[in-house]
Amino acid sequence: MTETTTKTSISRYITHNAEADPDRPAITHEGKTITRRQLDLSTNRLARAYEKLGVRQDDLVTVALPNSIEFYQACIAIWKLGATPQPVSARLPKPEQEAIVELAQPSLVVGVEPGSLGDFPAVPAAYEPDPELSDDLLPDRIARHWKAPTSGGSTGRPKIIVAAGESAFDYSASLPLRQERNRAQLVPGPLYHNAPFSFSVQGLCLGNHLIVMTRFDAEETLQLIEQWQVDWMMLVPTMMLRIWKLPEETRNRYDLSSLRIVLHLAAPCPAWLKEAWIHWLGGERIHELFAGTEATGATWITGDEWLAHRGSVGKLMGAGRVKIVGEQGEELPAGQIGEIYLLPAGGPGSTYHYIGAEPKAIEGGWESLGDMGYVDEEGYIYLSDRKTDMILSGGANIYPAEVEAAIDGYEGVRSSAVIGLPDEDMGQVVHAIVDAPEGLDENQLLTYLGERLARYKIPRTIEVVNQPLRDDAGKTRRSALLQERLQTRTAG
Repeated sequence: MTETTTKTSISRYITHNAEADPDRPAITHEGKTITRRQLDLSTNRLARAYEKLGVRQDDLVTVALPNSIEFYQACIAIWKLGATPQPVSARLPKPEQEAIVELAQPSLVVGVEPGSLGDFPAVPAAYEPDPELSDDLLPDRIARHWKAPTSGGSTGRPKIIVAAGESAFDYSASLPLRQERNRAQLVPGPLYHNAPFSFSVQGLCLGNHLIVMTRFDAEETLQLIEQWQVDWMMLVPTMMLRIWKLPEETRNRYDLSSLRIVLHLAAPCPAWLKEAWIHWLGGERIHELFAGTEATGATWITGDEWLAHRGSVGKLMGAGRVKIVGEQGEELPAGQIGEIYLLPAGGPGSTYHYIGAEPKAIEGGWESLGDMGYVDEEGYIYLSDRKTDMILSGGANIYPAEVEAAIDGYEGVRSSAVIGLPDEDMGQVVHAIVDAPEGLDENQLLTYLGERLARYKIPRTIEVVNQPLRDDAGKTRRSALLQERLQTRTAG
C-alpha cells in the first residue's frame, strides 16, 4: 500500500476486526459460527495453501462453492494473496462450468474435484489445507480488481464482469449502503450473485456478523431476523413476495423491531407489493437500489420517497449521468419510454471491463444494460422492462414485468413469467407461465387480471406449472423459456 492512500485492504479489515474483538462472531451458517480470530487465522493458512497451488498476484480464482462459511474463507484467502475471486454457482451444469473456466483462465478452481476441468488446478469443497502451514500474518496485498462475477447476459453466452476497483475500501468518510459497524446482517441470497456477494463482504469488513442462509426460505428469514437481531438485509422481489404470501399470523409472529434496513433490487418490484411492505414495516425501513454489476450508475430511493414518486427507482447517485434513447438513437424528453443509457463519472471503462463480451455503447461512451424506462422532470427514473423481453403485439408494446406483477398478486401464485409467442396475425401474443403449486382456475385468473390490466396486456394463453420460474437471485430467463416453447412447437 502506498503512503498516500486512505484505503484499507480487505485482508487487513479482517485482521483488524479480529484484533479489536477476537471472540466476536464473524459468520454464522446453519448453526455453526466462526469467530473473527478463527476467520483471520484460518484464511492465513488457506492462503498459503492456495499459494503453493500456484495462485499469484492479480490472478483470477474461480470459486464454485455454495453459500457457506467456506465460501467466505476461500474469497478472503484469495484476497490475502492479492488475487481476485470469480464466484460462480456451485450447481452449474458441466458445459457451462467449462465455458466459464475457459474464459476466465483461473490459476485455481475452488469447489470442484481435481482433474474434472482438465489441466486447471482445483480443490474440492470442504478442502482442508495442510495443518503444518503457518497461520501467521501475511504481507499486505491488494488485488487490482476486487471481484469478477459472471453473467449469462442476454445472449446466453457467459461473460465475466471484472470490477475496476481494487480489493481495498475507504470507510473513513462514509459507510456504504447505509450499513453500520458491528451489527448483524442477514444474507439470504446466493453468493455467486453480485449483490449478496458485494454487500456482505462490505458488511464483513465493517465488522458485521453475517448470518448466511444456504437458500432462501420465507419463514426462516423472519425467524433469523428475530433470533440474531438483524439490522440490515437485502432481498429481491421474489423473496418479498414469498414472505408476504405467508399467513398473516406467521408474518406477525416474529419480532422484527431490530430491522433497520431492507434493501431490495435485481428486478422490478410490483408496486402493490412494495406498498404492502411499506405499510407493514414503515417507509423509513424499505429502500431500493437500481444498478448493474457493471456499476455504470446507481439509484437509491427510500420507501417514504417512493410513496411520493410511486413506481420510481430513485434518482441517479453521485456524478454519473443518465439519458433515455429512442429507437432511432435520439435522446428522448422527460416522460417518454426508451432505452436507459448511463455514463459513470469517471467515463467509459472506469468501473469495469468485460471478459467474453463487449459493452453496448453509443457515441460518447454511454452504455446500456438493456433496461427500458423513462426519467421524469425531477430526474426520477422509472423502469419498464428489459428491451430484449418486450413484447410487440398488434403494434402495442407490452412489458412482461407489468403483467407478471399483476399475476403474482393472485392467490396461490408463487411466481410467473410472461413471454411473447409468435403469431401470424398479431406478431406476438402474450403467453403466461404461472407457477401455482396447488393449481388455479384460469377463468378466475383472467377475470382478476381484467380488473388490473388493459385488455391488450391480458395473456391469450396460460400455462400452469409447479416449479420455480426464478432462480435464487430472483432472476428469470424469459428468453430461455421462450426457446423451450418454440422448440416444443417445432417438434410437435
